[in-house]
Amino acid sequence: MKYMFMAAHEGEYAVKRMCKVLRVQRSGYYAWRKRKPSTREQANQVLLGLIAAEHAKSRKTYGSPRLHAVLKRQGIRCGHNRVARLMRLHGIVARRKRRYYPRTTQRQAGVIPAPNRLNQNFSASAPNRKWVSDFTYIETAEGWLYLAVVLDLFSRRVIGWAMSAKMDTQLVVSALEMALLGRRPPAGLLHHSDQGSQYTSAAYLNCLNTALAELSMSGAGNCYDNAVMESFFSTLKTECVTGVFLTHAQARTIIFEYMEVWYNRQRLHSTLGYRSPVDFELGLTL
Repeated sequence: MKYMFMAAHEGEYAVKRMCKVLRVQRSGYYAWRKRKPSTREQANQVLLGLIAAEHAKSRKTYGSPRLHAVLKRQGIRCGHNRVARLMRLHGIVARRKRRYYPRTTQRQAGVIPAPNRLNQNFSASAPNRKWVSDFTYIETAEGWLYLAVVLDLFSRRVIGWAMSAKMDTQLVVSALEMALLGRRPPAGLLHHSDQGSQYTSAAYLNCLNTALAELSMSGAGNCYDNAVMESFFSTLKTECVTGVFLTHAQARTIIFEYMEVWYNRQRLHSTLGYRSPVDFELGLTL
């Protein structure tokens, strides 16, 4: 194992230095390098190539649990510890999740918010039982772009979204209308949001009332009441929004591809048993 580490990092550190730190003989290391690789070592090289390829496909965001799940779906038999060990030896690491700082909610004066009926119960027994909504800021060289999103708590799927240069009611209404049109939920849907003025506006509430939805809102200033949305935005900004976009158009294109192609249809979600939201809704298993 020490020799494998040395071989993987020979371009970074001097062999003499690694031998001293790891307490091995240089002659032993060079003898190991010259001998024919064992069957296990050859298998590890093949497995390492697969791990590296899948890690790249994931935008370098997958750690060992998700990569192990990907390999398992491909019919490759290997243990999670083996995947984690090879990643560690060869410096393959997942991009660290950035902490998401939620925005400050601006309440509309004189409006009484709905009670917190969701009460941090983020599980759902079927699609279209519980939806959560929120919006966030996206920085571009042309100025701020605002992204509103609606998630279905059953599958964590993005079912509605909208982007605009304006942080107004129409932004969140457009995201909600997309969700309602695409999903056509039955009466009794529980819709949760914060107490922001966009979500307590007459236009937004009219859409929900027409859909016969039940309203739920977070407590004032309590981001934990909408933790799934906060987690989604943190993931988005780690995996997709890695810098400042040049234009609004560039941001729209990249974020659209991330949500509709990668996040909904390909990205494995640990809460869903390492399935994508779409696969989870379709009932596909590993």
